[in-house]
Amino acid sequence: MKRRTRLIALTTVVITLLFALGSVLFYNAMPSPKRLLEPVSVNFNTRDADFRRSMGLIFEQPIVAGNRIDSLQDGEAIYAAMLEAIDSAETSITFETFEFWGEKATEPFVDALIAAAERGVAVHALIDYVGSSAAAVNKFERMEEAGVDVIRWRKPSWYELAHFNHRTHRKLLMVDGRTGFIGGANITDNWLPDDDGLAYRDHHFLVKGPVVANMQAAFVDTWLDASGRLLLGDAYFPELEPQGELDAQMVTSTPIEGRHRMRKMLMVAIATAEQRITLGSAYFYPDEHFLEALIEARERGVEVNILVPGDSIDKGFVRHASVNRWRPMLEAGVNIHEYQPSMYHAKLISIDDRWASIGSTNLDNRSFRINKEGNLNVYDEEFARYVRELVEEDIRHAEHYDLDRWHNRPWRKRLAGWVSMVAGAHF
Repeated sequence: MKRRTRLIALTTVVITLLFALGSVLFYNAMPSPKRLLEPVSVNFNTRDADFRRSMGLIFEQPIVAGNRIDSLQDGEAIYAAMLEAIDSAETSITFETFEFWGEKATEPFVDALIAAAERGVAVHALIDYVGSSAAAVNKFERMEEAGVDVIRWRKPSWYELAHFNHRTHRKLLMVDGRTGFIGGANITDNWLPDDDGLAYRDHHFLVKGPVVANMQAAFVDTWLDASGRLLLGDAYFPELEPQGELDAQMVTSTPIEGRHRMRKMLMVAIATAEQRITLGSAYFYPDEHFLEALIEARERGVEVNILVPGDSIDKGFVRHASVNRWRPMLEAGVNIHEYQPSMYHAKLISIDDRWASIGSTNLDNRSFRINKEGNLNVYDEEFARYVRELVEEDIRHAEHYDLDRWHNRPWRKRLAGWVSMVAGAHF
């Protein structure tokens, strides 16, 4: 009897310890608490010097003059421009991406990176482990054998389990430290036309000018974290001459406490809006305070347009959870549009045709608080207007989601949304 009692007690202790360990791991993988708990109030707008000064100082990232940014639309054009740049590389290639899988998409990149390494270019590839888990292992082996320095970011290990959920979601490519690419596109077959001619809709950008050095610095910081090695010298940071007229700012965000910059950055930008806010996002599931900021903007007369995927979204549970929270926005007059032809994957932001932000950040708490992200902010009227027009052009292929549709949506979709919300939606 005593033996049985001791066994039960021991079993209880073991179960309790396992539960405690599981709880510790779970909550370590969860995002840290938010620090900004209400909409921002400012007495300046995007045309004021106070805005630039605040954005530069608060986010500890310089605004750099003399840049040129060219737009690339959809996978075929995006990949062709990136591969052309890789083929022209002479000194260095630094490449960071989240998703990397599929024969059609990845094979040309594997071949191009191998060819660059074999001709003496220093090639560093930082590829997220989860985002590349569907890729054939031999692709990474081939690159490593050819001299490509490959790291699978956050590959599972027993001593870093608490950080496993902290993915790199950035999409960065720098060639010779002079040419940069940034935007929404991963490297997978989803970005290339399928048998029906459909592919993910996305926007990416080719960057030249001094801000490329800041993009490179963002990569180098993550590379140091992943490898313990620091990349320095002219091969990575050459002297850069002005290439255009754009003022740009590279802003990064990480799960490290105090560096959740993206949400704070967007809250400040939204607070400055006087005329219009135009947002395009693959996943729209921010917290209630972010939604309140959009509603407050609408209440002060700002036109708010949000473009998100429709039924073609690749993570339907995020969409259902998001829709469940749309009622206050719809009642306030926020315009929400659902892109119809295919999965909409862009991340585009324009405020008052004076400030724009492009890069990897979705409007959800995974981007705001868990992932490594990178965005390029552009302080230029013509470019900000162009970004707005990119979203508006895609809105032409979208359905407007109104309040009547919200009230009349099927119960199965409401239930799916509630379940997703309870489960954390985009954890």
